[in-house]
Amino acid sequence: MFNNKTVLVVGVARTGISTADYLLKNGATVILNDSKNKEELKDVLDNFSNKDNIEFILGRNPSFHELEKIDFAVVSPGVPLDLDYILELKKVKKEVISEIELAFRASRQKNMDFIGITGTNGKTTTTSIVGEIFKASGKETYIVGNIGNPSIHAVDIGGEKSVLVTELSSFQLESIEEFKPKVSTVLNLTEDHLNRHHTMENYTNAKARIFMNQNVEDFCILNYDDEITKKMAENCKATVRFFSRKNKVENGIYLNEKNEIIINDKGIESVFMKAEQLSLPGAHNLENCMAAIGMCISYGIDKNVIKNVLKNFKAVEHRLEYVDTVNGIKFVNDSKGTNPDSTIKAVQSYNEPIILIAGGYDKGSDFNELFEIAKKYVRTVIVLGQTAELIEKTAKNNGIEEIYKVNSMSEAVQKSFEVASENNVVLLSPASASWGMYNNYEERGDDFKKCVESLKRK
Repeated sequence: MFNNKTVLVVGVARTGISTADYLLKNGATVILNDSKNKEELKDVLDNFSNKDNIEFILGRNPSFHELEKIDFAVVSPGVPLDLDYILELKKVKKEVISEIELAFRASRQKNMDFIGITGTNGKTTTTSIVGEIFKASGKETYIVGNIGNPSIHAVDIGGEKSVLVTELSSFQLESIEEFKPKVSTVLNLTEDHLNRHHTMENYTNAKARIFMNQNVEDFCILNYDDEITKKMAENCKATVRFFSRKNKVENGIYLNEKNEIIINDKGIESVFMKAEQLSLPGAHNLENCMAAIGMCISYGIDKNVIKNVLKNFKAVEHRLEYVDTVNGIKFVNDSKGTNPDSTIKAVQSYNEPIILIAGGYDKGSDFNELFEIAKKYVRTVIVLGQTAELIEKTAKNNGIEEIYKVNSMSEAVQKSFEVASENNVVLLSPASASWGMYNNYEERGDDFKKCVESLKRK
């Protein structure tokens, strides 16, 4: 498929490695590029030591001269698209695509279906739920994308007509051209990643690309209660179904006054299940589950299969994950809470007083709304990372007085343990990205869990 093609792969992390592997297997010459140098990437480069047709540009950006020989580039999500050499590639009409786009093109050989899930919050939980429903229905299913599993690897190992349930970030969607999911959803939209997108309009437009290639034979599930996603229906060519926790909808899924989840299929209504039967707590998870119902029904999954998974689904790791109770203090890992809106949903999930551990990489977020709401739930804030001072200032302005600044996760956990009382909840929900202190939110959450475990040994 890629014989005689020279491909620049930018970013030597999990996605970049899988992309390079796939391209090499399928006849391409690969130029692997990363800002890290050879020594920093030694373990990774060892994987390619016995492979032909691969070159390396490490510790720097490619020169314009080096770009002349490439046919197209596959760029990792974390790489900004306004770098000089990427702009030069586009100027000379050479494609710059994401790994998701590459996987979609390659998947056509096996007639695979993509299910696409995006939004600001709830993506990982919804992707996991939908993936488990598809698996329970007997379909060969791969849960991929921003959730941490490269889609190109699933395309490589997957069988004919398998399904890729795909979590999609705005970064990934920026670099698609032909990508077309059979069913898509935009769960919600609040300010996030404005350090990259600069405006909410740009961020919204990036998310809307998920359905730009869909047609009336495809389905798009949108949140009726979110004004931005509701308005997206006006420019969506797919068959739109809404989900709503607050309003009755004419075509989709909604919650009635009896707390029943209702399916309304063009005016024909039926009770699907009671909301209290869902295994996951919280209003945000109710919305995630309704979106999942809409997606799975639209694809044609049996309703009894959907119900059974929703009744038994366990929480996703790093998303309101119960860790342990030490001396009557409950510790909860919500490292996936990487923006203020996600942390709002986290603090609203508990009735007990909360000691909130927050802070990390600065994505340009505004924390005012978070602490206007959080002051009802949070008695103490422990801050760390690049956003520590801004979070401290915002929390104080909203009337939270007990705030501690620390330099590491171990200090944060120890301080929270010292100030917490029995029946309090220590909640790691940073409202910030992990970069600068950790490689990803999983690593941050794992560190939190290790620190909690160490409390029991003291």
